[in-house]
Amino acid sequence: MSMYFQQGGRDATLSLPFVRDALSQALDRLGPRKKVLAVPPDGSRFYSQAGPLTQYAYEYYGDRLACVLPALGTHAPMPPAALTWMFGNIPQSLFAIHNWRTDVVTLGELPATFIQEQSDGLLDYTWPAQVNRMIPEGGFDLVLSIGQVVPHEVIGMANYNKNILVGTAGPMSIHRSHYLGAVVGMERIMGRADNPVRRVLNRASDEFLKNIPIVYVLTVVGTDPAGEVVVRGLFIGDDDECFRLASELSVQVNIQLLDRPIHKAVVYLDPEEFHSTWLGNKAIYRTRMALADGAELIVLAPGVKQFGEDPTIDRMIRRFGYYGTPATLDKVNKNPDLAAELSTAAHLIHSSSEGRFDITYCPGGLSREETEGVGFRYADLASTIARYNPANLHDGFQTVDGEEIFFISHPALGLWSSRGRFAAV
Repeated sequence: MSMYFQQGGRDATLSLPFVRDALSQALDRLGPRKKVLAVPPDGSRFYSQAGPLTQYAYEYYGDRLACVLPALGTHAPMPPAALTWMFGNIPQSLFAIHNWRTDVVTLGELPATFIQEQSDGLLDYTWPAQVNRMIPEGGFDLVLSIGQVVPHEVIGMANYNKNILVGTAGPMSIHRSHYLGAVVGMERIMGRADNPVRRVLNRASDEFLKNIPIVYVLTVVGTDPAGEVVVRGLFIGDDDECFRLASELSVQVNIQLLDRPIHKAVVYLDPEEFHSTWLGNKAIYRTRMALADGAELIVLAPGVKQFGEDPTIDRMIRRFGYYGTPATLDKVNKNPDLAAELSTAAHLIHSSSEGRFDITYCPGGLSREETEGVGFRYADLASTIARYNPANLHDGFQTVDGEEIFFISHPALGLWSSRGRFAAV
C-alpha cells in the first residue's frame, strides 16, 4: 500500500504543468507497465481536471495506454465532440463505452446482514460488487482511476473506489447503493467521508478489488476569488490514505458553511456540463442544507432538455416525479417497475425539497408542462436569465434590483449549508 504523490492546501494553486510533472513522477515510481486502462469521469465532472490528467497519462504511456473507459455509471455516452472537449487529442479509437445494463461482471456479494447494519435495519438485501468486465478480464497491469474528491449526495465524498464500483458498475450495484444513501438520508451523508454507503464500497473494495492493480489519481478543485477553477490538491496512491487526505482537504475547500440561511438562491448550470435534471439537480442536492424553510431555489438550466440520462430512467422520472421521501417510498412499494430501478427512486428523493422550499426550474429544452409535470415550478429561461444574468453576478450573497440573492455558478464543485443545519446532522 503506497502513496506516490501528495500535495495541496486550502489556498494552494497547482498549475496544470505542475500537475503533469507530479503525475509523471508518480508513474515513474510505479515502474514499467505494459497495458494500462484509464478510468476517468465523464463530462459531468469536467472541472475535475480529469481530462488533462488523462491526456498526461496518454502522453506518458503512449501506446501502452490501451483503453480509456469513462466511468459513466448511468449517464449517457459522451459524443465525439464532448470527448474532444474534455480529453483533447487522445485518439477516439481508444475510448470504450460503459453500458451499465450489460457490460458487467459480478466479483462477489456483500451479505444482507451487513446492509441491514449500515441502513439501521431499514433495508434487507445483499449488495453485489459489479464492475465493467474489462477491469478484471482485460489483462491490464495498471488501472488508473482518475477523478475529483468533492462532497456528494450518495457517497458523502465522491470518487476513490466509487469510480470503479459505481462508475463502471451494473444495475444492482448502482440501484442498491443509491437507495441505501437515500433511505439513510443525504443530510447524514453529504460532506462526510465515513458513512454507510462508503463503508459498503470500502468493504467490497477490500474483498473483491484486492487483486486488481488500481492506482487512484484524485484532485481537489475549488475556485479562486475571481471565480476561476483551480486545483487545490493532488493525491496519488493505491489505498484509502489517498482518499482520506483528499477528503480532508475537500472539506476545507468545497464546503461553505453560512452564518445564516439563504432565502433566495440562484444556481447556474453550465450547458456544456448539464443536459438533464439527473445531473443538473446538483443545484438542489448541494444547496438544500443552506436553504431556509420557505426559500426559493431558481435553477438556470439552458442546456437541460431531458430528465434522465437513460430512456428508462427518463420515463420513470416523468411518471413518478419529484414529490419527496414518503411519496416515493410508497410508490416503490406499489410499483414493481420502480422497485426494480432503485437508483431512480433514490434520485426522486434526492431531488425533492420535501416541501420545505420551492424549486423553480428554467430549462432550455423542456416545456412548462413537462417541468411542472414532475413537481417543479417553471419559469421562462430568457426572462429569468435577463434578470439574474450570470455574467453580472458573483458567487455568494448580493443584491439584484433591491432583492437579496445567493448565486452559485458551479454547483458541482461544492456543498453549501447553514452552520447550524450541518452541525446538527
